[in-house]
Amino acid sequence: MERTRPPARMTGLVAAFSAALLAAGGLAASAPTAAAADAELAANGTFEAGLSGWNCSGGSGAAVSTPVHGGTSALKATPAGSDNAQCSQSVKVKPGSTYTLSAWVQGSYVYLGASGTGTTDVSTWTQSAPGWQKLTTTFTTGPSTTSVSIYTHGWYGTPAYYADDISLIGPGGDPVVLPSAPTALKTGTVTSSSVALSWTGSSGATGYNVYQGGTKVQSVTGTSATVTGLSASTAYSFQVSAVNEAGESAKSAAVSATTGKGSEGGTGSQLPAHALVGYLHASFANGSGYTRMADVPDSWDVIDLAFGEPTSVTSGDIRFKLCPVTECPNVESEAEFKAAIKAKQAAGKKVLISIGGQNGQVQLATTAARDTFVSSVSKIIDEYGLDGLDIDFEGHSLSLNTGDTDFRNPTTPVIVNLISAVKTLKAKYGEKFVLTMAPETFFVQLGYQYYGSGPWGGQDPRAGAYLPVIHALRDDLTLLHVQDYNSGSIMGLDNQYHSMGGADFHIAMTDMLLAGFPVAGDQTKVFPGLRPDQVAIGLPASTQAGNGHTSPAEVTKALNCLTKKTDCGSYATHGTWSGLRGLMTWSVNWDRFNNWEFSKNFDAYFG
Repeated sequence: MERTRPPARMTGLVAAFSAALLAAGGLAASAPTAAAADAELAANGTFEAGLSGWNCSGGSGAAVSTPVHGGTSALKATPAGSDNAQCSQSVKVKPGSTYTLSAWVQGSYVYLGASGTGTTDVSTWTQSAPGWQKLTTTFTTGPSTTSVSIYTHGWYGTPAYYADDISLIGPGGDPVVLPSAPTALKTGTVTSSSVALSWTGSSGATGYNVYQGGTKVQSVTGTSATVTGLSASTAYSFQVSAVNEAGESAKSAAVSATTGKGSEGGTGSQLPAHALVGYLHASFANGSGYTRMADVPDSWDVIDLAFGEPTSVTSGDIRFKLCPVTECPNVESEAEFKAAIKAKQAAGKKVLISIGGQNGQVQLATTAARDTFVSSVSKIIDEYGLDGLDIDFEGHSLSLNTGDTDFRNPTTPVIVNLISAVKTLKAKYGEKFVLTMAPETFFVQLGYQYYGSGPWGGQDPRAGAYLPVIHALRDDLTLLHVQDYNSGSIMGLDNQYHSMGGADFHIAMTDMLLAGFPVAGDQTKVFPGLRPDQVAIGLPASTQAGNGHTSPAEVTKALNCLTKKTDCGSYATHGTWSGLRGLMTWSVNWDRFNNWEFSKNFDAYFG
């Protein structure tokens, strides 16, 4: 979250560019001679049929008649701002087979690559190609890979690039076979309103449909799901089917579960069904001006005090003070601030201390720092009578050590110690302790493509680094509200890149959190989806608050798609989640500056 106006922090965007650049490096490989069974698999690689078969991010691509390498057409794609002008297509392939990908390109910083290979995703690039230059790379598909995405893209803020005669040579994929029904369906955690399910996957499946009493209620990519929105003390029956391009399998054998009594439900039950979360600039001022706690409207259900910051990056010693009078002339006294917090809580609101932000880098690299974190955060919570903690670690606070490749079993000290510290705080304050997190997309959804420095190193070690924290704390987590702003383009579950500023980005990013996804493309390491009541969408309150501001009309479209499956545009969600918790914004102050546009839209939508 930024402090200055105009916003100065672009760490997520810069980091995403860094990860892509580090992951993209490679030398052109010599193309082997095609075997007899090999064929040309790229559709319309000559662009003689325009952009047919290709999907270009942000409408950046066009077929042009000059310059061309062969034929009468070529691709011209123009990067703009946070869009690298990626054009891609999905191609059917055979498992365990070798492929050669090539293209003729022209321009500065032009990339060619393949993702979803099931082994090592590959790419190659040229820094400068004033004339046509050939890029070539090879890859071998994994033992269960039946399709890959091939792509070309430029670089952010550079001029247009050109590509022509894109070719993928190798054995064509077999016809897709209908998967068998999933087996071993069983129930996990059961609450008053939800039932967790897991099952054994089916070979060749790309996703699964979850049925409740014969009615489909969810679609997921992994082998687990949590059905929410159930009635207390009620018996339910569930089945699961497998799906792929060929269609849907028969349903599994049914399992039954009876939900618990209405008093169950954890910290999420302390919030209204649809909650509005906002950060309050309590320790500093910027162009939005200072807002007193007592002046925060009743629209806000969760108020995050920004920020608690460390005395040094590695100390773990977190401090919080109200904005000084010299910076915020209208700041209230400590006594008035504490009284206002109590008044908010009496009205059913939750007030949390948010740790981190733009300037608050926190690295709990030692157990001593972990313990200091616990004691210092506890002191702040106790002094101000707060309801819990918001983790807003940004920049270089979280990164993964080389070799730490499994989000389910992290070994990096800063990750392990943070998880331990938060569990200790939760145990100290009990079930009413509210825990929220506000990571950037770079630390969460980018994990679909890249995780840490990768199995062989070379990637940005911060990629996906929040995933082990979220996963380890999912049973303690009240709300995750990823910052859908200050972000580069991120690949969604449709293997297409999505860019900030419109409904599509929020739909795709939120769908990933609810459906779950394989981390770094590894189908054996699937991040399970969160419950809808654990997820809110994070947005900037105004154009001044952050890059990626979304108009109220587009916010409404995103909510309609995710909760009602209407206004969805081109992205197909993997479920309908009427229990989606709500929205988060940076910030209350910026919303006030913008005549409360953000909160008024929330109130109008949810009533």
